[in-house]
Amino acid sequence: MATPQTSPTTQTTISPHDQQPVVQRIYPTSDALDATIARAAAAQKEWAKVSLPERIAIGQKFIDEFTTNEGEMVPAELTKEMGRPISHGPSEVRGFLERAKYMLSIAASSLADVSLEDTDKPGFRRFIKRVPLGVVLVIAPWNFPYLTAVNSVFPALIAGNAVLLKPSPQTPLSAERLSAGLAHAGFPKDIMIPLHLSPELTTQVIQHPLVDYISFTGSVAGGRAVQQAAANAPGFKGVALELGGKDPAYVRADADLDYTVPELVDGALFNSGQSCCAVERIYVHESIYDDFVTKFVDIVKGYKLGDPSHQETTLGPVVSIASADRIRKQIADAVAAGAKALIPPEPFRVARLGAAYVAPQVLVDVNHTMDIMMEETFGPVVGIQKIASDEEAVQLMNDSPYGLTASIWTNASANLESEQAFLALEEQLQCGTVYLNRCDYLDPALPWTGVKNSGRGISLSKFGYDQLTRAKSVHMKIKT
Repeated sequence: MATPQTSPTTQTTISPHDQQPVVQRIYPTSDALDATIARAAAAQKEWAKVSLPERIAIGQKFIDEFTTNEGEMVPAELTKEMGRPISHGPSEVRGFLERAKYMLSIAASSLADVSLEDTDKPGFRRFIKRVPLGVVLVIAPWNFPYLTAVNSVFPALIAGNAVLLKPSPQTPLSAERLSAGLAHAGFPKDIMIPLHLSPELTTQVIQHPLVDYISFTGSVAGGRAVQQAAANAPGFKGVALELGGKDPAYVRADADLDYTVPELVDGALFNSGQSCCAVERIYVHESIYDDFVTKFVDIVKGYKLGDPSHQETTLGPVVSIASADRIRKQIADAVAAGAKALIPPEPFRVARLGAAYVAPQVLVDVNHTMDIMMEETFGPVVGIQKIASDEEAVQLMNDSPYGLTASIWTNASANLESEQAFLALEEQLQCGTVYLNRCDYLDPALPWTGVKNSGRGISLSKFGYDQLTRAKSVHMKIKT
């Protein structure tokens, strides 16, 4: 008789550096999970009664205290959990606080009632309120667990919602540290609850009648699964999906290579390329192509691949052996199809480091028949393709199932004609954000959004608050 299959009851985080366990967490039972969701819903009803100025004041206290309390421990924890070099860890804390501060600074204006007094007829008063949705489930990824979580968690709380935060099994401590910081600052008990869940339990939360909205950041496949689970739930739930990217850069003939090349190397390799908005494909005008490639390769060869706990390390492992194998296969397939790999393996000694370590690679002689130029890599690899015109660049940049960000590199700051060329190109690009002379950055004042397989919905900016509240119309006829 076959032994019945049962779902796992625990999750274990494995360090990508040495493949050793870091931390283990126990999943709740289904009944315990239902009770947790009910507590969050009850807490939200009381939290929504707290005035917006009071909520903002508590949020400010959290920001003031996070750096010196929980924030100091973030870099070392991320190095252990997901292999990011320790020297890069503080940037996540800085970005987290930058976004939280901005969203707090615009909360009063973004959530204020909209008065229609100027157009009211005598005897009438009308206005529009922004009211919280209720309980918001945030499903956060491992690659930037604080930066991605803050996009939804913090404004959701300030807007009067409760939050259930499911972190990736790779970075479970992030949700617990956020929860501790929020409680320490004075956010009510059960208003933000971290949840460690199996896929089956995640579906239970998505479909729970007390959960009103789901914000997911992750893969396209994961986004489809979340959308399907929400579609099969009772009622109609809002779903925001921040998914993958295959973000392009176009280097025009007049670009300043001494500035542009280092910026693009960093945009491609930071966090070992494990970012949805990392630069994964570069199109360079033929007149500067050879110089660009030479400079790019020289900088990449100077990166230090190794133990992420060492300060001199600039590239750590990728998140898992499975991810490393997939990246290596994409490189090998491209080379077999005619691409040329320009970074020799010898300086990086990958075999000595372990199976989750992937040496950086730069590929030329690439084209759009290769996955390396079409499918998300999520690793320290970039393809560089020679092009002849702005028109060709636009065609290739749009030739993608993704549409998150794109960047154009030109001497626009000193040349009005180049700036006008950028604006003409920007109008044609199918993506959520277009950069001029920068990349791989989220400005919290701008809406973060994508098109095509990069997802739907908005986080950050004043429009992010619109996603986490609903409009309520108040129409009053005053008797005289």
